[in-house]
Amino acid sequence: MPKASKRRAAIEGKADKDRRYTLGEAIDGVKECATAKFDETIEVAFFLGVDPRHAEQMVRGSVSLPHGTGKTVRVVVFCKSDAQIEEAKAAGAMEAGSNDLVERVQKGWTDFDAVVAAPDMMGSVGKLGKTLGPRGLMPSPKAGSVTADVGKAVAEICKGKIDYRVDKSANIHVPVGKASFTAEQLRENAGTVIHAIIKARPSACKGTYLKSCSVSSTMGPGYRLDPVGLSAEVSGN
Repeated sequence: MPKASKRRAAIEGKADKDRRYTLGEAIDGVKECATAKFDETIEVAFFLGVDPRHAEQMVRGSVSLPHGTGKTVRVVVFCKSDAQIEEAKAAGAMEAGSNDLVERVQKGWTDFDAVVAAPDMMGSVGKLGKTLGPRGLMPSPKAGSVTADVGKAVAEICKGKIDYRVDKSANIHVPVGKASFTAEQLRENAGTVIHAIIKARPSACKGTYLKSCSVSSTMGPGYRLDPVGLSAEVSGN
């Protein structure tokens, strides 16, 4: 059996598995346990009482984090006009173009984190479904990533707008910042995400919607939150 590292041994047991924490307590605990040699990502994980096999119970959308993600986001934009291309690059896009960019991705280029597309490009971008879909990068009107105002969409993504989508097991994982963020910045970012997902409850969902929620760092333990009091705690976000 592998021997636990000194770092792991030091944080083992700090998160009580039988306890349900407030968001503030969880953030403090996660920061204390984020002792790796790199700036760990802080993530909120949800388990929802929905059945994603049914379209009316799908939970997806986007939310802007007040303090960003702490990560430089590489955005590509599919658009046709020169004006849109210039607008996208001015807003922070790493690449912008039309069919030439589609062909580049078809040939295997995937060094980007987010995708925006003008509506008149979706016919071509649809060919990239097998490449973009599995990575959760396919543009969507509901998420605001299919729009004629490509500059605004790019600016929002670069400032901290992120997409979320429930997976086939009814889980959602959302990054809310880095361990180097202050506790207040992480609490506000996490609270914003939690509030958005609570509001996104499908009308077709019956019974308990938010079954569990936890906060963790890349290399640290998860702190389970109290789902009952969570809505009131983040209602101001």
